[in-house]
Amino acid sequence: RTKIPFRLNQNQALITFEDEEVAQRLLKKGKHTLILDNKTTDVKAIPFTLGMGVQFELHVTISGKKINVSNIPDLSIPDEWMRDKLELNFYKPGQGGGEVEAVKYDRHSGTAVITFLKPGAAQSIARCTKYPFLVSGRCFRLSVSPDTDIHLEKLQVYSGISKKSLLLKGIPGMEDDEESVQDMIEIHFQRPSNGGGEIEAIKYVSNAATCVCFEE
Repeated sequence: RTKIPFRLNQNQALITFEDEEVAQRLLKKGKHTLILDNKTTDVKAIPFTLGMGVQFELHVTISGKKINVSNIPDLSIPDEWMRDKLELNFYKPGQGGGEVEAVKYDRHSGTAVITFLKPGAAQSIARCTKYPFLVSGRCFRLSVSPDTDIHLEKLQVYSGISKKSLLLKGIPGMEDDEESVQDMIEIHFQRPSNGGGEIEAIKYVSNAATCVCFEE
């Protein structure tokens, strides 16, 4: 089931019925007379329209062979030398490293992507988050993280009208608490004599507008 956020304004109620026919019958009638707090009041039932939205699945694939390296110091040595030093540094099996297949180094951002020949080394190093880098007689701490591939699947745009739901407008402000008024509304619209039927969900808002989740 998809949860879709919806803005419910002050003195409105959202009702979802178990039977689509009940909602459509009440919508066709339009105006309904309710007894709330011993007073007769007229409210209007209108179709519940869902706004435009997007639904998707996010897939994250963690590479077993690549790691991202950042905080590489900007030293006065050629890029090729830096690539060699990074390769030697991540080659050390004693520190969880392994045979390096490729080094993609970017001096401007101080980052690199290290590709190992076998998957185990990347997973082992990525667990450290900080990795020692010995160069020019100094020790720096490089930030390491797994290389991830993120992509979207099953992208769907939704909008439209819920046939099982209706929106009630024109409910007057009450001294009673929200729950009591909601119960009175629910009792009225559950009665077959009022054209109602079994209610699946109801939400009434008296004071400020609120965001509710509509399940499709």
